[in-house]
Amino acid sequence: MITTLIILLVAAILFVSGKVRSDLVAICALLALLLSQILTPAEGLAGFSNTTVIMMVGLFIVGGGIFQTGLAKMIGSKVMVLAGKSELRLFLLVMIVTASIGMFVSNTGTVALMLPIVVSMAAAAGTSSRRLLMPLAFASSMGGMMTLIGTPPNLIVSDELAKNGFGELGFFSFLPVGLITLLVGILVLLPLTKMFLTKKEKSKESSKTNKSLNELVKEYGLTDNLFRVQIVGEKSKAVGKTVAELNIYREYEINVLELRRSAGQNRFVRTVNQKLASPDLVIKEGDVLYLSGHMSDIQRLVEDYSLRLLDNHTDEIDGSSANPSLDFFDIGVAEILFMPSSTMTNRTIVEIGFRSKFNVNILGIRRHSTYILQNLATEKIHEGDILLVQGAWSDIARLKKESDNWVVLGEPLQEASKVTLDYKAPVAALIMTAMIVAMVVDRIPVAPVTAVLVAAVLMVATGCVRSMEAAYKTINWQTIVLFAAMMPMSTALEKTGVSEMLTDGLVNGLGVTSPLLLLAIVYAATSVMTIFISNTVTAMLMAPIALKCAVGIAVCPIPYMFAVTVAASMCFASPFSTPPNALVMNAGQYTFKDYLKVGLPLQIIMGVVMVLVLPLLFPF
Repeated sequence: MITTLIILLVAAILFVSGKVRSDLVAICALLALLLSQILTPAEGLAGFSNTTVIMMVGLFIVGGGIFQTGLAKMIGSKVMVLAGKSELRLFLLVMIVTASIGMFVSNTGTVALMLPIVVSMAAAAGTSSRRLLMPLAFASSMGGMMTLIGTPPNLIVSDELAKNGFGELGFFSFLPVGLITLLVGILVLLPLTKMFLTKKEKSKESSKTNKSLNELVKEYGLTDNLFRVQIVGEKSKAVGKTVAELNIYREYEINVLELRRSAGQNRFVRTVNQKLASPDLVIKEGDVLYLSGHMSDIQRLVEDYSLRLLDNHTDEIDGSSANPSLDFFDIGVAEILFMPSSTMTNRTIVEIGFRSKFNVNILGIRRHSTYILQNLATEKIHEGDILLVQGAWSDIARLKKESDNWVVLGEPLQEASKVTLDYKAPVAALIMTAMIVAMVVDRIPVAPVTAVLVAAVLMVATGCVRSMEAAYKTINWQTIVLFAAMMPMSTALEKTGVSEMLTDGLVNGLGVTSPLLLLAIVYAATSVMTIFISNTVTAMLMAPIALKCAVGIAVCPIPYMFAVTVAASMCFASPFSTPPNALVMNAGQYTFKDYLKVGLPLQIIMGVVMVLVLPLLFPF
C-alpha cells in the first residue's frame, strides 16, 4: 500500500509541476507499478487493449474526417454570420455553436477551428475578442458534456459503471447535464466577461485583440523604423542579384519586408505589384525595397549598393503613394498561434522551414507580452508563441493544413470565413450520422466501440481522411498513452487497498451518511484535483472511489459518477487545466488572474448547481 501511495504521490507532483510530459509521467508510474510487482504485466498493459482507449483512437480519426473535409468549419462560419454586429448575439452564438460542435469532436479541435472565425467576427462587430475567447474555450468543454463521446471523462465513468455491473451509459445520457452546464455558463459568463474582460479595452494591450492588418504591423513595431530604398540605374550593384545574394540581414541587420515593382502605366488600375522578399527573388532596376532597421544601417546599405533613399514626399513608382506604409494587395500578414500539443516546440524558425515549405517570411514573435524582432532565424519556438507571418494569401492559407501544430489568426474576415469544402463532406456527415445512430439505437446489434472503428475505417476508405498516414496524424497520441498508462493505477489502488482506505475515510471517518453531502464532497474533491492535473487523470482516479462511496452508503452510484465527470470537465479556474484554456490564453492576452476572476466563480457556481440538480436527474 505504501509503495502504491508513493508512486501515486510522485506522479501527482510531476503532473502538477508540468516540467515533464504527462504521458511520460504516466508510463513511468506504470513501469514503477510493474517493477515493484504490484501489478502483473497483464494487469499493467490492460489499458492499451481497453475498449474505451480503442474507441478514443477511432473517435480522433472520425473527428479528423469532419475537420479535413471542411464540414465543421462550414457549419461554424455559416451560423456565426447570423450574429451580424450585435455583441450579445455574437456571444450567444459563440457559446451555442462551439458547444454544438464539441458534442461530437474533441474540444481542442473545436477551439482551433472556431478561433480564427471568432477573432475575425469580433473585429467586424467592433467588439473585444477578449470577451469571446475565454467563453469559447469554456463552451467547448460544456459541449463535451452532452454526449458519451464528447470528452474522455464521460467514457471513463461509463466504463467504470459497466465494469461494476451497473450498465453502460447511453450516447445521450449526458445531454440534460450538458444543456444545464451550457445554460449556467451563458448566464454566468455574460456579466463576468463584461466586468472583468473589457477593462483594458482602451489600453494598448487590449487593442491588440481586434486587429486589422495595419494594426498588426503597428503592434509589432514594423513601421517604427520603416524605410524605402529604390534601385536606380543599371550601375547599381544590386541589379541582377537575388535577395539572398545581397545578404542584407546578416551584413546590415536589416529586415527586407517586401519589394514593389512597376506593372506598367495605367491611370485606371493599380500599377504596382507587391512581391514577397523570397531568397531567390531577382532585383531589377526601378524596384523599391521596404526595409526595417536602424537609420545608420540603412545608410550603409544605400552607399554600398548605390541605392536611392526615398523620403515621405517622393513617389516610389508612378501611381503609388509617397507615404511609406505596408499595404496588403498581393501579399498580407497574419498571426499563427502554436498549439499546446505542437511538435514544433523547441525547434528554430530555420528548422521548421517556414520559408522553404510555405513560402512565408517570419516578421516577429510575440511571447506573452514580449515582442521579438531580431535574430528570428535562430529563435526556438516556445509553447503558446504567436508568430507574425508575411506572404501571399494563398500561401498563408496553406498554413491552415498544419492544424495539429498551429492555428492561423489575424486574417481578414473574408479570409477567415472561407471554407474549402471538400466534395467528400456529405460522405463524412453520413458516416458520422450512421455511427451515432448505431450507438443510440439499441436494436442495432453493434457495440459502440465497433461502430466507432467501422466509422474510422470508412473515413479513410472513402477519402474523407486522405490516407492512413493522415489518419495517424489526427490521433492525439499523448492523450491515448496517458489514458492507457494511467488506467492500471485504479487497479493498483484497489488491489493494495488504497481505494478502500480512502472510501472508508470519506464514509466512516467523516461520518458522512447524507447522500447529498457525500455527493458534494466527491464533486469538490474532483473539482480541486482537476485544477492541478488533467481531467482525464482526475476522472480515472476519482471514478472508482466515487462508485465505492455510493455503494458504501447503499445508494445509486450514477449521480456520483456524473459528479466526477462534470467536475473533471468543468475546470475553468486555471489556464493549464485543459488544452482549450491554454490555447486561448495568448490569443486573448489573458493572465492567470483573468481565469481566477472569471473561471473560478463559474466553477464554484457550476458545482453548487450540479450538486443540487444531479439528484433530481438521477435519484439516489
